[in-house]
Amino acid sequence: MAELRVVVDADECEANAVCVGIAPEVFDLDDDEVLHILVPEPPAELVDRVREAVDSCPKRALFLREAGQ
Repeated sequence: MAELRVVVDADECEANAVCVGIAPEVFDLDDDEVLHILVPEPPAELVDRVREAVDSCPKRALFLREAGQ
């Protein structure tokens, strides 16, 4: 399986923090409610939870791409 990279569309993100609740080791909101991706290329053991976070984003602001794209 190719390595995946998590990407956020900052213009679409509303800082709902759904992703933080699902995978807090990958996603974080700062005090200004800006989403940060702590692990842009998550290891295999986190990929299922990252996919769940991406699929659960109410604004569809998160994406998974093959690393290097």
